[in-house]
Amino acid sequence: MRRAAIFLVACACSSSAPSGPSTPSDDAGADAPASALPQTCARGAKNSAPVTTCNGAAALCERTYDKVVVPMTHNAMSASDESWSVPNQTHGLARQLADGIRGMMLDTKYYDVESSQNAPSKIEGVTTVDQIYLCHGPCALGKTRLLDGLCALTRFLDENPGEVLSVIFENDVADPDTDEVLRASGLADYLYTHAPGTPWPTLREMIDGGKRLVVFVERGGGAPAHLHPAFEGNIWDTPYAFESQATFSCQKNRGATTSPLFLMNHWLSKPFGDIAYAREVNVAAVLGKRLEQCTTEAGRAPTFVGVDFYEVGDLFAVVRAANGLP
Repeated sequence: MRRAAIFLVACACSSSAPSGPSTPSDDAGADAPASALPQTCARGAKNSAPVTTCNGAAALCERTYDKVVVPMTHNAMSASDESWSVPNQTHGLARQLADGIRGMMLDTKYYDVESSQNAPSKIEGVTTVDQIYLCHGPCALGKTRLLDGLCALTRFLDENPGEVLSVIFENDVADPDTDEVLRASGLADYLYTHAPGTPWPTLREMIDGGKRLVVFVERGGGAPAHLHPAFEGNIWDTPYAFESQATFSCQKNRGATTSPLFLMNHWLSKPFGDIAYAREVNVAAVLGKRLEQCTTEAGRAPTFVGVDFYEVGDLFAVVRAANGLP
């Protein structure tokens, strides 16, 4: 018999909540009992300093969101620093943001803490925030409560008023449940809603309007409107199952090439989670060359450049060059 329901409040974070240091361990759900985990993000006062740069460069402020090239992490939550098996990254979400990552691919699942198994659908008698986890495939390989992972984004946006973030959820979770956790984390303050078919705003306009987080979902989307359908009218991407750099392609995979946003997937899928292959393909001679190739073939630069083990190689230098920055 399932345990009795745990009655915990999932509400938006209070600005009066105590603030603590942002470390990767702060964001990990681990195996602690659900009732022992915090339900909201610890937040201090928001940084109100004047904004002079947008995503780190003044030159990007007047550029529209769809014309900015963004460094993105694939399976961003799956980090060896946080003891995930078969990781795709070394560092956790807070460190990624501090290092300059501005886009993340995150996978969500329902997880049953009682049985230590993935759940096929929402579990009755358990609060939403205590059953939605960041997992890549089986949660036994690694897991973090989605709420705890999102707290890293909340803190970063609170502390860095000139930054715009993007998230693509590979979501095995219903949209209303995803939205409930977004609201519990306090990120509802920052969620941008784009009207289909309208021009994207500049980074400066997004920053001035306080709406600096753009969220996409691979399944569903549109209700609520700030959960944008990823590959239905917004993004198109390249293939992602490459076994060697010789097989890299800029061909269309999902979405329509008329979509305003373009995701270049750039990692090797076999052997999965091997940092040695990131050392091979993240260098400018490979990553930069492929970005140039995809730009030529697509007639535009990618919006998102997704990689494994982002700190290895030349991701940030390649992205700066693609943005025309010194």
